[in-house]
Amino acid sequence: MQAIGELIKTAGLNGRIEAVISNKGDAPGLEWAQRQGLPTETVSHREFATREAFDQALARVIDRYQPDYVLLAGFMRILSTEFVQHYAGKLINIHPSLLPSFPGLNTHQQALDAGVQFHGCSVHFVTPVLDDGPIIAQSIVPVLHGDDAQTLAQRVLATEHPVYTAAVRWLIEGRVQLQADGRVEVAGLAHRGFYFPA
Repeated sequence: MQAIGELIKTAGLNGRIEAVISNKGDAPGLEWAQRQGLPTETVSHREFATREAFDQALARVIDRYQPDYVLLAGFMRILSTEFVQHYAGKLINIHPSLLPSFPGLNTHQQALDAGVQFHGCSVHFVTPVLDDGPIIAQSIVPVLHGDDAQTLAQRVLATEHPVYTAAVRWLIEGRVQLQADGRVEVAGLAHRGFYFPA
């Protein structure tokens, strides 16, 4: 969240963070947002009997701010179909793998177990299918001899801020077009991959 806030401030983009909302009261993003004077909200999933009830409460809070986009960062809850459909074309996630490969958890170990040569992260529109949806941008890192899940995770994590902020810049600039066939086009770009050599 901080990287996105810094991008907006330093790049002079015509965008702003309307609010930072978390299901965890101790989320680092909330503390950062409070220091910046941004509105913050906490909607604890533990206060609701069902995922759907939590999602409805979360949507009510989000809708008060009327955002153009809802950016997920470190949000580890599976969202209901109704919630995702409510924000269709506006809900953005970052996932630590080169989707469609390795959805879900433990992506770095999945990549090592599969023996792939490259790994990375994906910024994508959220659909009701877990870690699916049209890809806006991806980072690519090599898998090195001797990597374990932790070293690979660190290499991927170092790419997440640059690729997420690039995608957010394109969204703010109005360059991202979600096509009818489910593909994403970004005006002025031939490709949306960022390669980070070791």
